[in-house]
Amino acid sequence: MNNQEKLSISGILAKSFQSNELTPLIALVLVLLGAFAVLVTPREEEPQIDVTFANVMIGLPGATAKEVEQLITNPAEQVLDELSDVKHIYSISRPGMSIITVRFKVGIKRNDAIVRLYNQVQSNSDWLPYNLGATTPIIKPLGIDDVPVLTATLWSDDADKTHADLLKVAHSLENQLKRIPDTRIIRSFGGGQQIVHIEMDPVNMLNYQLSFADISHALQASNYRLPSATRVADNQLIEVQTGYSFNHIDDLKNLIVKVTDQGKPVYLQDVARIYDGADSPDSYTWIHSGHAWGGNIAPDYAPAITIAVGKKPGSNAGQITQSIIESIDQLKQSHIPQDVHVEITRDYGQTANDKANQLIKKLIFATLSVIILMLIAMGWRQALVVGLAVSITLAITLFASWTYGFTLNRVSLFALIFSIGILVDDAVVVVENIHRRSKNNNNKLSDIIPPAVDEVGGPTILATFTVIAALMPMAFVTGLMGPYMSPIPINASMGMLLSLLIALIITPWLYRKIIGNDHDDLTDVTDEKPKKMSIFQRILPVFLKQEKGRKPRYALIGSVVMLLIVSILLVPFQRVILKMLPFDDKSELQIIVDMKEGTTLETTNQLMVELVAELNEFEEVKHAVAYTGMSSPINFNGLVRQYFLRKGPHLGDIQIMLTDKHERSKQSHEIALDMREVIHQMAQKYDASLKIVEVPPGPPVISPLVAEIYGDHYPQQIIATREIEKLFHEVDHLVDIDTTVEHDAPKQVLEIDLSKAMLAGVSQQQIITTVNTALAGTDVSYLHDQNNKYAQPIRIEIERTKQNDLNNLLTVPIKTQRGDFVQLGELVTVVDTVIEKSIQHKDLRPMTMVTADIAGGADSPLYGMFGVKKLIEEQHPEIEQYFIKQPLFSDKTYIKWDGEWQITYETFRDMGIAYSVGLILIFLLIVAHFHSYFVPLIIMAPIPLTIIGILPGHWILGAQFTATSMIGMIALAGIIVRNSILLVDFVHIQLAEGADLKTAVIQSAEVRAKPIILTALAAMMGAFFILDDPIFNGLAVSLIFGILISTLLTLVVIPVLYYWYQSRQDNKINAAV
Repeated sequence: MNNQEKLSISGILAKSFQSNELTPLIALVLVLLGAFAVLVTPREEEPQIDVTFANVMIGLPGATAKEVEQLITNPAEQVLDELSDVKHIYSISRPGMSIITVRFKVGIKRNDAIVRLYNQVQSNSDWLPYNLGATTPIIKPLGIDDVPVLTATLWSDDADKTHADLLKVAHSLENQLKRIPDTRIIRSFGGGQQIVHIEMDPVNMLNYQLSFADISHALQASNYRLPSATRVADNQLIEVQTGYSFNHIDDLKNLIVKVTDQGKPVYLQDVARIYDGADSPDSYTWIHSGHAWGGNIAPDYAPAITIAVGKKPGSNAGQITQSIIESIDQLKQSHIPQDVHVEITRDYGQTANDKANQLIKKLIFATLSVIILMLIAMGWRQALVVGLAVSITLAITLFASWTYGFTLNRVSLFALIFSIGILVDDAVVVVENIHRRSKNNNNKLSDIIPPAVDEVGGPTILATFTVIAALMPMAFVTGLMGPYMSPIPINASMGMLLSLLIALIITPWLYRKIIGNDHDDLTDVTDEKPKKMSIFQRILPVFLKQEKGRKPRYALIGSVVMLLIVSILLVPFQRVILKMLPFDDKSELQIIVDMKEGTTLETTNQLMVELVAELNEFEEVKHAVAYTGMSSPINFNGLVRQYFLRKGPHLGDIQIMLTDKHERSKQSHEIALDMREVIHQMAQKYDASLKIVEVPPGPPVISPLVAEIYGDHYPQQIIATREIEKLFHEVDHLVDIDTTVEHDAPKQVLEIDLSKAMLAGVSQQQIITTVNTALAGTDVSYLHDQNNKYAQPIRIEIERTKQNDLNNLLTVPIKTQRGDFVQLGELVTVVDTVIEKSIQHKDLRPMTMVTADIAGGADSPLYGMFGVKKLIEEQHPEIEQYFIKQPLFSDKTYIKWDGEWQITYETFRDMGIAYSVGLILIFLLIVAHFHSYFVPLIIMAPIPLTIIGILPGHWILGAQFTATSMIGMIALAGIIVRNSILLVDFVHIQLAEGADLKTAVIQSAEVRAKPIILTALAAMMGAFFILDDPIFNGLAVSLIFGILISTLLTLVVIPVLYYWYQSRQDNKINAAV
């Protein structure tokens, strides 16, 4: 074929570049770009999902929860609901405070969302009446970059070291670490603020005729300094400053607060105890060594402070955390005392590097395995051509991934490993066809290559675009799962397109240079067919007879349909379990502690001490860091669940660090299951709710199993919530069951006798201020100490030992308008009651939740949900249940199921749509190529046959059918159609050359079997390297078993179906003639 005009685009490209001097330079540039991408692409363990939300906090001091709901929350929700791109609006109305969470849709840019939110709040601030007493709204935006990438816990082996001492060290480190480029937020967790305590004795106050207001006024008036003015003297401008400030605690002790009638001064130290110390503890933070602790000195419930460091968007987590650790080592010489130790309790940069390096190794091994396969099948020179082509493709795909904005993370790299099998297809088909046509051909190789490439160019281009058509619609999956998995369809599609170009441009040059003029000496397995290919001569003719082949054809089709039905039935019979994503093997676990409201901090801490003592006996536990009364540094899961808002004496958080997964035999999920019995016993002992939280394998949810209860009467909702909670306990394997309804907690109300107060000349405000100062203290001023990083408040309070005694509180004197004093107890009456419960909303509706997890059994929340659903239908048929979305209006109590079910439904719905769109696009592409409506249906017939391999494969290996399994199933549609196209296209070529239908069909199976089987084996071998990954195991199972079964069936079913269709068409034509 010497005339270039007879060549299509593929042949023209091959002819143009097979001898072109630019071709090797292009290949070299592509490889260098790939190396550049590996070096500069930021590394992260998981894809960074652009999740933006913000908390709008508005206080209304003294208001009840119901008042807050009506006056603050409801109007605020209506204003915020006007914003576009808002996914959900959550709110919680507590006595005196409203917290409204605005969660934007995934993918909305943070800056744009927050600017619009600020504008909406500020421009509508008139919803708050001027004299209502509400505080100015505080907006706290949050996103993925607020999650710390590294935490370092400080502790000391000196028993005298307190939290306050460690906090001073932590504060000095914060300034130093912030100098590291690309660090973002740096915050210390634990320890109390340093306070200048002024402890007043009610008796002394009465003796000296002093009130809290007198002391406060004296402190504020004496701690005041401002530049007054400037003056000019001797042609020089001199600033004049007036005033005095407290720089040291002794300045306070010698402050004169009163002068007696006899002219004697009364000093502050005469009426109060003044000292510098930590704030009253509202939290405890400590670290305890576990069974696998490797250090020489082990912490034993040692006080601890944790420094959390975040990174700026787009920066490399691995480089940042490495720089932080190196800086800490250097600071041990100057800023960290010798008896203070630093334990790295989180290093997402290191885990990202480890995962990236591990996956890059797998990528290399997968590539080598494909090259070895080609070596066995076609010889070392052809294998070298294929190997170089695939390596160049991978290199430029990595560069394309970087330019698109992806990082090097587990999903983007798994996309490439998964793609190995399909990226090699184009090169294999081109090389195999050149190899086949060059056998026994005396022409020059430069004359053989263009027509050889041209022969398979059309179907290869079509097959490439069918794979892209199958994959690309997945890039438009919505919700959290869409951007999380988007590197798979996008990277794989870019790789396929680039592999096509490389196969048509660079592969012919490689083949010509490596094979040279020695092609006459090549042996070809394809041409030595009598033994290896005779199987098609023996099997296919049975089905290709007009009359006698009818029954075998029907039997074949019937058997395939039966296998398909049996495979599908594995799902409803729960032989194959459906789950969003399986658990990953991580090195950290988290335990969330919820005691009943009203529990003291010391009781909560005692539970956590006992629990850690039990858990640290597990041989896989390295250490535990406990946060009593506060939250730990959040991870992505804690960000979505808003764990950072957890603060109170009845709450706790334990971070458990396990040994590296390579150093233990059990996966983290197994360890968590083993710990559940210990946790359950501790929960029963203290009547507490303890939840073990594993790092989710994908996008997090509020809880794996969530029942949202709605209604038009909130007290009735609470009753329904308690009833549904009981049903949760009746379902096997449901654990960590809890509700958002708070328990009753004691409360004392000091009811003011307004008549007495007015007659005594005391205002209600005076009484309230006095009570607050006596119980919690009042910060009236600040110490001007230049060595402190944070301002140190001066706090007036009564003695700590007397704060919890109500009788002491009632003896506190209050100054009247006449100047005399009256005790607080004379103006108030103590009434015992309970704390008012919070009111929650979701999307402007009052809502409560029952949450749970599942452990054991099917180990999928979906089946737990179905179990509870059935019980509700049996025992509470009046409660309606909704699974997709709740009704706009309802006068009944109803349930909306959420949690993992919601994200599973949305993901599989969108993937199903993507699958359908992909099939339509594939159909259109094939129609355009073959100019037929029925031939595409034959070509696409093997697509459902993949199920015969996929579902039984999951059953055989005991794997759950997950979202990644679905991705594999979708990808198979394009891969399998590619094989069918090669078969049918060759039949057309044979028919055009004058072969009869039967011979053409058999010959197509014989000739195309080799490239089909080679590409199938290549895809399966690539999948084997991701089979051991907990998350992508489903993808590997789908590819391995789906390709295995569908490829074998394709080589038989497609020839039979095409023969049946074409013979009928020929009979019709003959009959018409």
